[in-house]
Amino acid sequence: MTEAQPVGTGSQQSVARQLMTVPNLLSIARLAGVPVFLWLLLGPQADGWAFGLLIVSGITDWLDGKLARILDQSTPLGQLLDPAADRLYIAAALLAFLLRDIVPWWVVLALVGREIVVGIALLALRRRRFAPPEVTYIGKAATFTLMYALPLLLVSHAETPVAEVLRPIAYAFTAWGAVLYLWSGALYVAQIARAVGRDVAGRA
Repeated sequence: MTEAQPVGTGSQQSVARQLMTVPNLLSIARLAGVPVFLWLLLGPQADGWAFGLLIVSGITDWLDGKLARILDQSTPLGQLLDPAADRLYIAAALLAFLLRDIVPWWVVLALVGREIVVGIALLALRRRRFAPPEVTYIGKAATFTLMYALPLLLVSHAETPVAEVLRPIAYAFTAWGAVLYLWSGALYVAQIARAVGRDVAGRA
């Protein structure tokens, strides 16, 4: 696992310059789609359009990472925007699914609780001027699985024969994704605790 590293200052690009890269513009477009996605689910309940928007988000998620490597445009800002967009889509979907009784409250509570704990740990890391830890393979697998589970849950909620077939598959993806998501969160917190602990010991 890659350890958290201190934030450098001299080599970082300005935020404005980082924003103008193709991968980051795609990430910003994904972020702009989050409120639209939530409105589609809770307002007109246009599940077909919400499903399509989620698929587009997944494609652009893959594409911005690919372009960042091909164009050599990986930036610290991009490392924040990309997972932020993933987390916001997951949070928006969980909120809408909870209000529409598609998923039980305890699933939402567990996943949102994970985000709160990791967020507090990241704030502690940031106060000591450490960069956020790199996304782990387990974290990527968890996000990938949940991003498959969400549209499957949406489709399986309909009263159709296809929905009946997809429902157990959707629940399986949700369970696998939730376990991986919680596991990755525990790994991030442990990694952050080690970095902060070493920093405290070094200052002492």
